[in-house]
Amino acid sequence: MKRTLCLLAVVLLASSVTFAASNERWLHVRVEETGPNAENVRVNVPLSLAEKVLPSLQAHHIRHGKLSLEEIDLHGVDLRALLAAVRDLDDHEFVTVESNRENVRVAKSKGYLLVTVRETHDRDGQSETETVDVQIPMAVVDAMLAGSPNELDLAAGVRALAALGDTVLVSVQERNSSVRIWVDSKSTSD
Repeated sequence: MKRTLCLLAVVLLASSVTFAASNERWLHVRVEETGPNAENVRVNVPLSLAEKVLPSLQAHHIRHGKLSLEEIDLHGVDLRALLAAVRDLDDHEFVTVESNRENVRVAKSKGYLLVTVRETHDRDGQSETETVDVQIPMAVVDAMLAGSPNELDLAAGVRALAALGDTVLVSVQERNSSVRIWVDSKSTSD
């Protein structure tokens, strides 16, 4: 009987540890290249680690997990005011640029700030399209804006990401490379 209870306790403990581990959210970055000198990069970071490490970074314009907007030349654009204004609007397409070589779209849709770029190049007599898709959850924008007026709170943005479901943040497809940044509950980027 004691052996059975001990075994049951071990099984329950293992299952609770497994359940707790499965709730961890991971930030993944995957860069893949083709060609003779191709390099592939895979980064898998638990969001809990990113949240803890960000406040310790003191580099460039990042201090204590916050991005200082005073030190960045935004060419006269008040990024906080812009993000706050977009946050308060209903779903809408804000910018559309269409040409024979490039299409750009900036919109807010279903809780996301979306940026889409399609650029066409002629290479070696063939037409190639490069694509960039960025989708930022508005919950992350809200979290980053909650701090002081002259900064974006990156650590708060990471906390907000951890509360969301699986989501692709950035996808880039070029001739010889691709980049993908996403969040999910898996510890690997396969």
